[in-house]
Amino acid sequence: MTASDVHHAIDAVWRLESARIIAGLMRIVRDVGVAEELAQDALVVALEKWPESGVPANPGAWLMATAKNRAIDRVRRDIRLESRQEQLGHELRTEQDSAEDEVDAALDDEVGDDLLRLMFISCHPVLSTEARVALTLRLLGGLTTDEIARAFLVPEPTVAQRIVRAKRTLAKKQVPFEVPPADERAARLSSVLEVLYLVFNEGYSATAGDDWMRPALCREALRLGRILAELAPDEPEVHGLVALMEIQSSRAAARTGPDGEPIPLLEQNRGRWDRLLIRRGFAALLRAERIGAPLGPYVVQGAIAACHAQAGSAEETDWARIATLYGALARLTPSPVVELNRGVALGMAFGPARGLEHVDRLAGEPALARYHLLPSVRADLLARLGRATEARSEYERAASLTRNARERTLLLERAAACAP
Repeated sequence: MTASDVHHAIDAVWRLESARIIAGLMRIVRDVGVAEELAQDALVVALEKWPESGVPANPGAWLMATAKNRAIDRVRRDIRLESRQEQLGHELRTEQDSAEDEVDAALDDEVGDDLLRLMFISCHPVLSTEARVALTLRLLGGLTTDEIARAFLVPEPTVAQRIVRAKRTLAKKQVPFEVPPADERAARLSSVLEVLYLVFNEGYSATAGDDWMRPALCREALRLGRILAELAPDEPEVHGLVALMEIQSSRAAARTGPDGEPIPLLEQNRGRWDRLLIRRGFAALLRAERIGAPLGPYVVQGAIAACHAQAGSAEETDWARIATLYGALARLTPSPVVELNRGVALGMAFGPARGLEHVDRLAGEPALARYHLLPSVRADLLARLGRATEARSEYERAASLTRNARERTLLLERAAACAP
């Protein structure tokens, strides 16, 4: 195996195992920054030794053992420093033995709970949304700061600062490494789901840049969502979000043309949708509904995605049901964006005039003032009504507002196609 092959193997192992290692170490050192530092130390040792010795048969266990030894050394050193001030040698030995037992128990025990704790601490509401996203992708996704920066089109130093500040904030606030108590769990779980939802959406429809999609972000959010679903099997909203991501991911191959140009939902070749992912999405949705709790916003969005997946074409889609589901979603999470999507569904179910009437009520919403999809949706409805000149103006306005180059090109092409 060449040195390049070894480095590729190390990178793959790190992506798979880093979250498990950091989660195990967190239970011992109680500091997310220190835990990541110890895990990174183990990675450095692998980069030094594996090119000569070869990749171990169980590389994840090798990294874990190396990190464990460094954690033990760290615990010993810290206890000695504290004990010089507070305790005698006998007490030191007792505490040291206890600490080493804790290290052994934490790293040899089942890691599921530790991964769940790491998710909750990475997505703690004490952090800003941007910090939660960056820290989650770093600790649970194993992404580098450069990869995160490129994914969200921000400077790498900005991402690095967010991560450093997030770690400092968690340490300063002494956020415990634990699954939150029952009275806090709903709010904290909501924060975790929000982060996964944001990461997935940015991958599904990139806010800015030259690419319509960033598939790596979709894959990472879906991977973490699947893990969370196994760690929190009785939470319907987790399964609802997984259902949504599975079904949305199924369209990936049909969403772009040969040159990467966007293909809107209504024009996609549904034969290219991934039926395995759709089946997995249906299974997740069924799992959410069987729990029996009142439907939450992610379950409702999963149900909307399922309506699209069940239809063989745009014309066969049950748009009336989708409009009803958007109405339910609007009651759960009132939002002008939800109402805009509801307007699209109403236009498909009951005609473009009905849709335009609903959408025009949103014209004064401050949240939509610079939102390019408002004029884009109006343009589509106006075009269907034969009001080509107005449609063209709206497509051009939408193009001026979007920051995604691929989407801008599509909107300008549609504007040009609107004959007076």
